[in-house]
Amino acid sequence: MPNYWLMKSEPDEVSIDDAIKAPKHTVAWTGVRNYQARNFMRDGMQVGDGVLFYHSSCPEPGIAGIARVASGTRPDPTQFDKTSPYYDAASKPDAPRWLLLDVQAVRKTRLLGLPELRDTPELADMVVLKRGNRLSITPVSEAHWKLITGTLLAGA
Repeated sequence: MPNYWLMKSEPDEVSIDDAIKAPKHTVAWTGVRNYQARNFMRDGMQVGDGVLFYHSSCPEPGIAGIARVASGTRPDPTQFDKTSPYYDAASKPDAPRWLLLDVQAVRKTRLLGLPELRDTPELADMVVLKRGNRLSITPVSEAHWKLITGTLLAGA
């Protein structure tokens, strides 16, 4: 049984359009620097899991597409690159601290913005809507996934 996730990306770094244009529609999800989000990738995410591709830190944040997990985890090379904003001097190649996985865009959708998500009572307990949540990767319940992909984004 697949799991479902919401993964945030700043569209200036990687947008749903960038993912769709990438070879095989697949992008490496680099730059995760939160232990809980890393642990979701390492311990919970599996190839084939559904992903809500969420644009964040932009004028209109929200779900911009549907994707799927396309690989298992591997060390994120940006942690070792001194020129990267994601460089981590404490992480060593023989004991990497940070991981990435590949995400494959399935389709772009209409933007399902934060106000619309908040105005949908059935989504009130969705992790991304909880006050103070800043995680870049959060689990999504099957009920929320079905409502979003089946009803709210139907025909999008």
